[in-house]
Amino acid sequence: VAVANNLLAAYVDTSMLHKNPHRLNPFSIRLRRVVDVNDCALRHTVVGCGGRLNGLPRETGFDIVAASEVMAILGLSKSYADMRERLGRILVGRSIDRTDVTAGDMKAAGAMAVVLKEAIKPTLMQTTEGTGVLIHTGPFANIAHGNSSILADEIALRLADYVITEAGFGADMGAEKFFNIKCRVSGRTPDAAVVVATCRALKMHGSDLSVKPGQPLDPRLLEENVEWIEQGMPNLQKMIQIVKRHGIPAVVAVNRFATDTDREVDCILKGAIEAGAAGAAVSEVHARGGEGGLALARAVKEAAAQPSAFKPLYRLELPIRDKIEVLAREIYGAARVKFYDEAIKKMNAFTERGYQELPI
Repeated sequence: VAVANNLLAAYVDTSMLHKNPHRLNPFSIRLRRVVDVNDCALRHTVVGCGGRLNGLPRETGFDIVAASEVMAILGLSKSYADMRERLGRILVGRSIDRTDVTAGDMKAAGAMAVVLKEAIKPTLMQTTEGTGVLIHTGPFANIAHGNSSILADEIALRLADYVITEAGFGADMGAEKFFNIKCRVSGRTPDAAVVVATCRALKMHGSDLSVKPGQPLDPRLLEENVEWIEQGMPNLQKMIQIVKRHGIPAVVAVNRFATDTDREVDCILKGAIEAGAAGAAVSEVHARGGEGGLALARAVKEAAAQPSAFKPLYRLELPIRDKIEVLAREIYGAARVKFYDEAIKKMNAFTERGYQELPI
């Protein structure tokens, strides 16, 4: 993925160096190089230094590979031909005549597809108990759609009676984009959704405690406190509501840790059912393997057998502004949305360029 992305970036800079046949405006180039290391010194850089043969100097930067459009494309591609077409539509920048310039215009998409000819194949792995697992793609959910690949799902659906696919970053991000982006592209619809909760997460939501990456957990998170869990339950209730808003049943999995008490776990299970979950069960697969997931598996099986009426949150033909307002209201609970002038200008530009019917 990194090589394919950076190959396109090299095409862009080389094209501008050699008489710029596409009349690219260097200030409009949105494509950035990627590296699979979180190297903050590369986030904002200047390329093209070192004389005429090394390109035209301009400001750019590096993203992490999972944040690249190529990674998102790999996750949404339904076939090799589909991937090739999607790569060709990558927007590189705009010409000085204010027309879009794509990877297809640069004649780079074919070479990128060749680089990705093996990467498009999902990796088959297995759990410690021998259950098949397909690992494929990792687009970030905060800037892309945050889901494993359509191709991995299609393979799994031909091999098993039940397929669990990941939609990362919570129901308000990964699941919402699974429903409104991935399901639209794949043509597949889910029978149920599993919302994962933990005692310590709900305690954090119900208190003034915070969790910082790389820092030890506050010891109070590991002590019994049913009151904090009750105060944090609105977060889980909202996640259940988001799933149900898309017309499918939600099952809550309480991912149990050794420090969790029965009273805390029971509080979550009871609260989940009261919030409208079709089922709720404890998951102890980390500690006990498959046996620790039997109750959850039964709950998911029962929920998947229930009648459902899956529906996306918004129609694609709605104006961009309307779709954003639907998301803000239904997913994030906003009363209204204030659009700054810059945002309105961008929405108008996207509409004029024919992008208004894309999902958000």
